[in-house]
This record gives sequence, structure tokens and C-alpha cells, in this order.
Amino acid sequence: MADSFSKKENFKKKQAKLKEKALRREDRKDNNDKGKSLDDMLMYVDENGQLTSVPPENREKIEISLDDIQLGAAPIEEEELRKTGIVTFFSEKGYGFITEDRSKENVFFHSNNATEILKKGNKVSYEKERSPKGFSAIDIKIVK
Repeated sequence: MADSFSKKENFKKKQAKLKEKALRREDRKDNNDKGKSLDDMLMYVDENGQLTSVPPENREKIEISLDDIQLGAAPIEEEELRKTGIVTFFSEKGYGFITEDRSKENVFFHSNNATEILKKGNKVSYEKERSPKGFSAIDIKIVK
């Protein structure tokens, strides 16, 4: 049985595509940059560990003091033990929240941990303690 006109045309198109693809493949093989030797690349590593094309002789030297080099993790700054804040909420049941002055973080407290009777709006100093549900304030004193 003879092929129809459209089948012949599709076959011709497929053959043309295959030829184009083969030409592109050959072109990529001829023009690729892979497999160059290290001498051809001329890449150097600078003092920060970055790749650069500038040789070490031509770069300006940076003097680094041994005291400026920090080994290990950054030191943790010690927090002050006594914090200050304002009582922003106080319930009749004896609990409330203090808003810390520096971080504006709310800290839970109970009136059993206060040395004086507290009211909403009092400026207080306290110590933070970790509790099962977060931080809570203890040793609360009114600041005058």
C-alpha cells in the first residue's frame, strides 16, 4: 500500500529535524569549553576564598591582626539579671503581664511572686525565670 502525501511530508520533516539536531550536536562538540587545562583557566583564590583572575602578585596586600581573628562561635553577651518593665495587665485572680522595657516582650507573673501589691501601670523590676509554659517574672518589686 502506498503512503499518503501527508505521511511523506511528515517523514521529510522528521529527517530534516534529525539532521539539524546532529549539526547542533557537532557544533557543541567543536565549541565547548569543557576539558580545558588548569593553565588555560588562569583562576586564583584570593584571601577571602573567592575565585579571581588576578594573580596574587598583582593584588594589594591586606594586613590582618591576629587579635582580630575569632575562632569558634561568637561570644554570648550576658544579660542583666534584673529587668524592668510596666504592668500592662493585672487580673483580680492574681496574675498578669509585664511588658519588658527593652524587648517589649510580655512576661507572665503571679502576685505570689511580688513583694508589694501591684496595679496596672506600675513600673517594676523583676527577674525572669523559665517555666513550663514560657518565661515568668519572679521577685517583683515596684520601682519608684
